[in-house]
Amino acid sequence: MQYLGEIISLVVAVMWTATALFADQASHRIGAMSTNFFRMVLSAILLAGLLWIVIGHPYPAFADGKTWLWMGLSALVGYVFGDFCLFNSYIVIGARFGQLFMTLAPPFAAIAGWALLGETLSWKSWFAMAVTLTGIAISILNRGRDGHSLTLKLPVKGVLIGIGAGLGQGVGLVLSKIGMQHYAAALPADAPASFSWAMPFASTMIRSLTGMVGFFVLMALMRKLPELRAALHNREGMKYTGLTTLFGPFIGVSLSLMAVQYARAGIASTLMALTPVLILFPYALIYKQTITPKEILGVIVSMTGVALFFLL
Repeated sequence: MQYLGEIISLVVAVMWTATALFADQASHRIGAMSTNFFRMVLSAILLAGLLWIVIGHPYPAFADGKTWLWMGLSALVGYVFGDFCLFNSYIVIGARFGQLFMTLAPPFAAIAGWALLGETLSWKSWFAMAVTLTGIAISILNRGRDGHSLTLKLPVKGVLIGIGAGLGQGVGLVLSKIGMQHYAAALPADAPASFSWAMPFASTMIRSLTGMVGFFVLMALMRKLPELRAALHNREGMKYTGLTTLFGPFIGVSLSLMAVQYARAGIASTLMALTPVLILFPYALIYKQTITPKEILGVIVSMTGVALFFLL
């Protein structure tokens, strides 16, 4: 089917909009680290059940060492680093601005695709990056009291972890594509026909298992393991964590890996980055916040830059 990868990418954008709203609620209730750990656990359980039904094995069958290596690296970069930054950005600057910084994922994916996959990175791509950065700048900068200088309207910490979130998402996606290529090459000739579409879910399970271990180790090093027990007793926090898992690592991320099977990494990442546009109005309604014309302009300019990756 023509444009199948692009269509899947648009569905992912909707899934990730819901994920961002639920994750914002969960992170404020039980903390970003606990939310990430439990969603990794829940997603691994859901994926194991799905794989058991579809291929008869509750684990990533046929995955070789190279597949585990690259999918594991994608989890460490995309989940442990990227989502650590993203979920903390929800706490510091809110999901609306946190998702705005996710428009940096396509530029980072394009650069990583060029460096690791040999994909083309022309001057038009650099122009698209510049437009994206301009849109973000419009949204987060204000004029100083003197009328000439520019000041950040967001905390510096929020800006830095927002950039980290975009970096982790973009590079993690490209690493996942490499892992999927190794997975496809490792499939035996007698592999079930159903495994062709189940492979993205099996790949996501590898990422979830790696992410679960990564977050546990990180929390142990930061002496935050007691927070996990406290989180289990927070019903609202766990409810939103469950919804975050369903729309994020289970459906959204699995579909994102399916998207990069049928579309170039840069194009798939571009369409999946529409979440900052989709989240504006539901976020404003939920939190009763006013969206200024300048912020809308910033998102439009930023998304124009993202679109240029696809149109040029």
